[in-house]
Amino acid sequence: MTITWTINNLERQAFDGLVTVVHWGVTVVDGDYSASIINTLQVERGDSFTAFDSLTEQDVLGWVQAAVGKDVVEAALASQIEAKKNPVKLNGLPWVE
Repeated sequence: MTITWTINNLERQAFDGLVTVVHWGVTVVDGDYSASIINTLQVERGDSFTAFDSLTEQDVLGWVQAAVGKDVVEAALASQIEAKKNPVKLNGLPWVE
């Protein structure tokens, strides 16, 4: 299973560079099956401040993963893949293949 977290965009205040919104996503791939989520995280100034130009993707991923629960998100996506692999409901007509 391959799990990929991405930061898609950052919104920031023009006057001081404070990041206010993080656009993020996660994709989980297991063979032919995949599941993903795209979302946003509202950010407020905390005790520490890193200048916009000094931020790294790892810094921002750390914020997101701490806020949303890295393990929770990954488990939910893995569960979606398992449901695709082993569906409990099926669709179709018996006379049409």
